[in-house]
Amino acid sequence: MTYRTQPQPQPPQTRPPSGQAPPKRSRRAWAAGASALVIAGVAAGCALSDADVFSDTGDVIRFDQDQDQNREQGQDQGRATAQPGTPAHAPADPLTRMPMGPRPELRIAATIPEDGSKVMVTTLAGKKSGFTGKVWLWVPPQYKEPRYARSGFPVLIALPGGPGYPDNYWMDKNLKLESSVSKWSKEGSSLPFILAMPVLNPQTDAGGLYWDGSDIPGQPKMGTWLTEDVPDLVRATFRTIGSRDGWGFLGNSTGAFAGLKAVLQKPDEFKAVIANGPDIVPDSRLWNGHPQEKAENSPPQLAQQILDHDGPEVYLGFQVGTTGTDVRTRPPIERFIAEYGTGPVKTRLSVNQGGGHSAYSYVPGMYGGGLIQWISRHMRGPVPSP
Repeated sequence: MTYRTQPQPQPPQTRPPSGQAPPKRSRRAWAAGASALVIAGVAAGCALSDADVFSDTGDVIRFDQDQDQNREQGQDQGRATAQPGTPAHAPADPLTRMPMGPRPELRIAATIPEDGSKVMVTTLAGKKSGFTGKVWLWVPPQYKEPRYARSGFPVLIALPGGPGYPDNYWMDKNLKLESSVSKWSKEGSSLPFILAMPVLNPQTDAGGLYWDGSDIPGQPKMGTWLTEDVPDLVRATFRTIGSRDGWGFLGNSTGAFAGLKAVLQKPDEFKAVIANGPDIVPDSRLWNGHPQEKAENSPPQLAQQILDHDGPEVYLGFQVGTTGTDVRTRPPIERFIAEYGTGPVKTRLSVNQGGGHSAYSYVPGMYGGGLIQWISRHMRGPVPSP
């Protein structure tokens, strides 16, 4: 919200009687006036700074160098095969996938004050889902370090709780997701994840209406949007890892359900999830009349399929608080872990004492409860050039 200051009434101007010169001011009065002007100027500068008048929000930002180098090398679909005679440009990791485009228009949406990194935003027309929506993107500071210039980076697709449209609240710097990942990765507690933050729903979930991050018959294909279109955008734009070891989800509430379900539904493409305060079964009223499709998007059934096939391994990290609605969210999670958390279905539960169903407690809880460290140990990070 922008606040405007109302113009203040000005004192009436006085003029000397006709024919008289204006009175001279003493040097002391002049100095005092000058000082007042300086102080006023400093105060005005602070006010301008606070109002972020000189912000670069909305400016176009480019990530062209990877694509230009990649095109010069002639790599097939961005996979790691350097041309003879160009060893300096060879990827540091054979699983590195270089971006091939097409280049989206990225604009700056926010600046992370702790390290100056940028949250970017673009509008994605999903070719596979047919849905068009916004996606916010962030890369860790390590992405621009020369030693990682030829390496892919792991990706977390970060999903919000409701309403999940028209914004994804994870792009809000005040929640400190980006600054926390930056800090944790510099400390070695976390991998330096790229964050992709798409809208979760095709419209505002007024009245409790949501889409469970799924392809519900007769509805926008939000499951395809989240698990195919959004990853395709990230692969087109950034250096990524060409295996499931470099892909995971993070989510809160209904976004946690969507991320949990995505990993279980497509374990050949995604390896891990941090699910904060999730539902365990699909419960959108849009499933009414579609019981089979609803069952096909149910985490318990999907987990059983992984157990029946003895893999692949997935890593499901859960977090719940001890206050508010998380109190009743916890028992279904514990039952799920007890029944399905075995063999290839790896699980971990973190109970955040005093925490609630809120991103403000979930972000520090991911570190305090060891979840970000846990999934980082089981995913693949960037490889520095020799």
